[in-house]
Amino acid sequence: MSVTEHKPEPDPGTPDPGGAGAPGSPGSAASAPDLSGSNGTAASGPGAAEERPGSASGSDAPSSDEPEAAKSGARSKKSGWRESVLLVLGGVVVALLVRVFVLDSFFIPSESMENTLLINDRVIVNRLTGDLGRGEVVVFKGWDGATTIKRVIGIGGDHVKCCDAQNRITVNGVPLDEESYLNPQDFPSQEKFDVTVPKGRLWLMGDHRAASEDSRAFMKNGSHGTIATSDVIGRAFAVYWPFSRLTTLPVPETFTKIR
Repeated sequence: MSVTEHKPEPDPGTPDPGGAGAPGSPGSAASAPDLSGSNGTAASGPGAAEERPGSASGSDAPSSDEPEAAKSGARSKKSGWRESVLLVLGGVVVALLVRVFVLDSFFIPSESMENTLLINDRVIVNRLTGDLGRGEVVVFKGWDGATTIKRVIGIGGDHVKCCDAQNRITVNGVPLDEESYLNPQDFPSQEKFDVTVPKGRLWLMGDHRAASEDSRAFMKNGSHGTIATSDVIGRAFAVYWPFSRLTTLPVPETFTKIR
């Protein structure tokens, strides 16, 4: 579309030295810049420099990496959550395995082990006992089938007797000094006995002898009051509750002298 030239009216008193219509002159239409667009509107001005909405080259256009970053973050959160759940489940499984196969907890229901163990004390029991030894405190399936706790006095092959001239229990002829664990109100035993413990079995007694139903009470059964080692649940090695009674349960020194 051509631009229609609009000439200003010449001043009658001023001569036109070069001729208003001369080609190449300053007043020539050919030398004037074309200010129109193809539809007759101005091509220059603020509108020409502005980008149209939806332009892909604008600085606010979303980056193509942003959706991938968001997805990656979501995957990372899910992975962290799964790892946390697996760690918790793994801890529970390990605790259960330890509870079933290694350590256990038992409370003391009676006075038969006083003053070593008091009623409602709680003890930690090691189920992996290996060879059971004299002087150990063990939890076992008792003569009546109930869970019971006593001290091992004699093991398979031992000759256990009560009592010598000083009223002491002897094991293989060696007298026991029971002062460190025997209830101070008790004698070693009011019942007399003379037993050779069968192989694979144990002779057990409570530390509070006057209040303990132990091997002495079952001497007339077929096993002379002894308990099979297979009936032992585990060895009690520490009191953990109440905290005021926190202590270990070591083997008394007197048992180390027996051969």
